[in-house]
Amino acid sequence: MKKVFISGPISSDFIGESIAKHQTKTSIGAHNIFLGQVRADEVDGKKVAAIEYTCYEELANTKLHEIREEAFEKFDLICMHIYHSLGTIKTGEVCFFVFVSAKRRKEVYAATEWLVNQVKDRTPIYGKEIFEDETHQWKVNS
Repeated sequence: MKKVFISGPISSDFIGESIAKHQTKTSIGAHNIFLGQVRADEVDGKKVAAIEYTCYEELANTKLHEIREEAFEKFDLICMHIYHSLGTIKTGEVCFFVFVSAKRRKEVYAATEWLVNQVKDRTPIYGKEIFEDETHQWKVNS
């Protein structure tokens, strides 16, 4: 099972290194990346300062494994990586990274959108929005 969860924000160095590692895989003709970043939403006049992500890792990993298997059946992919932050992630920081590689660009576009939606819809990852005034509420995915 590949490691999905990262403590803290996903750094640009981590993203760059992930891309660099694929340069030796010369059968790849296309990569696509989705980066989810914490937004400074305003809710009832209060601005979000961070999101604290938690999950039930055992169940989340089981769901992510199912999603990964389905993606390889559904799309002609060479590589696929999913990473999600746990812990407190401030606005402007990256919390979700999906990286898909295939021979052709058409596959990576469709696979990336499908993967992002599946992870959001099926994985028990919870976000608690922390406001600038230090109050909080559980996030509803949209």
